Amino acid sequence: MPSAASAYEAARDAGVLDQLIDKGLLLGAQEVEPDVLGREADGAAYVLEHPRIPFVSYPYEWSFSLHKAAALHHLDLQLELLKHGFALSDATAYNIQFIGSRPVFIDHGSLLPYTDGDIWIGHRQFCMQFLNPLIFWAVFGIPPNHWFRGALEGIAPEDLAPLLSLRHNLSWTVMAHVSAQAALQRRSLRKGTIAGKPSERRLSRTAFQGMLEGLRRYISRLRLKADQTVWGDYAQDNSYAGAEAAAKRAFVSEFAAATKPALLFDLGCNTGDYSFAALQAGAGSVVGFDFDFGALEQAFQRSVEGGSAFLPLWLDAANPSPSQGWAQAERKGLSERTNADAMVALAFIHHIAIGRNVPLEMAVDWLMAIAPAGVIEFPPKSDPMVQKLLAQREDIFASYSEEAFLHHVQARGRLVARKSVSEGGRLLVWYDRRG
Repeated sequence: MPSAASAYEAARDAGVLDQLIDKGLLLGAQEVEPDVLGREADGAAYVLEHPRIPFVSYPYEWSFSLHKAAALHHLDLQLELLKHGFALSDATAYNIQFIGSRPVFIDHGSLLPYTDGDIWIGHRQFCMQFLNPLIFWAVFGIPPNHWFRGALEGIAPEDLAPLLSLRHNLSWTVMAHVSAQAALQRRSLRKGTIAGKPSERRLSRTAFQGMLEGLRRYISRLRLKADQTVWGDYAQDNSYAGAEAAAKRAFVSEFAAATKPALLFDLGCNTGDYSFAALQAGAGSVVGFDFDFGALEQAFQRSVEGGSAFLPLWLDAANPSPSQGWAQAERKGLSERTNADAMVALAFIHHIAIGRNVPLEMAVDWLMAIAPAGVIEFPPKSDPMVQKLLAQREDIFASYSEEAFLHHVQARGRLVARKSVSEGGRLLVWYDRRG
């Protein structure tokens, strides 16, 4: 809009936008005629068109390493902008998206000319949405995703500070950016005073750069505590032999080669074996979902090392991300963002139907609604992994059977192919809802 046009023109005319795009820090964009948006662009000074990102994710769906990569990317962008005399108007984590495992900044309109002495406007927001969740995760070994999902602005310093011990405050970063900021906030609220408008406060360029570099050093050194997860070693320690795993990879590869999906969802992706198989067979990109953070860490590292178009995200399938924020429309729920051409759900349905008490018919319906074509694995009750789920509970799942599963699939689509992949009776089905 006209109020932001001068800042945009300054960054564009200085060549900053093109340099950031060339370095992969900023998503590509080009100016187009406003009339392409019709009335949506009434009064606009500029309309920008950018490449479509395969899938929009939110910070409360990120693993530790994804969140860390996003934080470092934001700081790298800030430091690069500072070299050219620019800064960012905010520090929201929602402005970072991922293309595969590569983070990219998407908000071209948040670049502002910088004047020596300007404060970091987005400092508190950076702490709430990047630094504090990462500290909470690294210090306590507890994922902050539920907290972040319930508080879309992130974790406030005054909420995190009381949880930290004196030992934690021996870190200059923790003391300065969490505890001291929390104390100032509490004092301000108690006295009913404010620190003044951003234009009335001063921070030298040297101090600003030093703050950004210090945060970058601290965050780059953050590590997760060693932890043994339930399913993180599933790919190595499971109930089926190597030949059976190879059969599953072959089935997924055949499916991906035949359907050539631009975007494929891998539900229960674990460390990404079948995601990579789909990519190698012709899938354009894959978004994987798993409940286990240990598996997601391994999946992300594999994606980074291979430079692949694979993005592993956290998902509680029985309680997926809802539509929320202002008017329940600011952040879309998973179902509203589901745009997959195909999906695979291997070693998944029993966790929902038995582990979370979702009726088998509903589980099949939800899975098949995700994409028009897909592969679903069905393990019978005799399967060791299903028995593990039943070990400490009564078997109340009379309707959980292969016959019922096939009935539900065929009631919703065409059964293209099926294959038994284990002596215990694990079954793969390839469905297609089209036609």
